[in-house]
Amino acid sequence: MGTRRFGRVNGLGLMTLAGREIRRFMVVWTQTLMAPLITAGLFLMIFSIAIGPRRGEVMGVDFTNFIAPGILMMTVIQNAFANTSSSIVISKVQGNIVDTLMPPLSAGELLLGYLAGALGRGFLVALAIALGLYVVLGLGIQHPLWALTFVLLGSAFLGGLGIVAGIYANKFDQMAAITNFIVTPLAFLSGTFYSVEALPPVLNTITHFNPIFYLIDGARYGVIGVSDSAPMLGLTVGIASTLLICLLAWRMLATGYRLKA
Repeated sequence: MGTRRFGRVNGLGLMTLAGREIRRFMVVWTQTLMAPLITAGLFLMIFSIAIGPRRGEVMGVDFTNFIAPGILMMTVIQNAFANTSSSIVISKVQGNIVDTLMPPLSAGELLLGYLAGALGRGFLVALAIALGLYVVLGLGIQHPLWALTFVLLGSAFLGGLGIVAGIYANKFDQMAAITNFIVTPLAFLSGTFYSVEALPPVLNTITHFNPIFYLIDGARYGVIGVSDSAPMLGLTVGIASTLLICLLAWRMLATGYRLKA
């Protein structure tokens, strides 16, 4: 074994992996950036046409303006999850995951490199949708710092979850099962299209155990200034959830679970 000649952190290797993950989704920007914008627009249009005229105000704001931040955040976290999970699963299926594991990168550096792609894609998706909301609805950002914080936090949380799912899944159908039966329900049943105050007491309580609820609620506060829970509570839950899932992802990378077998 040679000596580690680049210090405690392999900066070049980390930047190379992060650059690869960012270029990976930028090359197909019509699929990774334009498609989410169109999907979010379709969600907004359908709900506005089907429910908006009869729904009235929700928490003191127009229904369309109420669901817009939820759709934005839901799209962000789904794309952050897809970025890391697909990167790892495709590498495992094609057999080139060894190209990522062989370089002198620690588990922490691998984790940060993959998360860089999730954060970059999540931020660009959020920026594109936010610009679209401003142009179409005239909807600005009430608290930009809060909105940016929750977008990045949501991208990191779902990016970490995507790493865990990508390591666990050995085939595309396993990855599809995780997406369809875990990630999508958590995203849709988290107050994206409604206020949780409208739920029965039991469902209301269950929803508050869903960390994605706090991410979407926090993004809503950042965009339109209203929320179901205190923003600081959402920030605390979001940070704790992100640290826990990233710790699990780091452990799986460090031990080579389902990667080196």
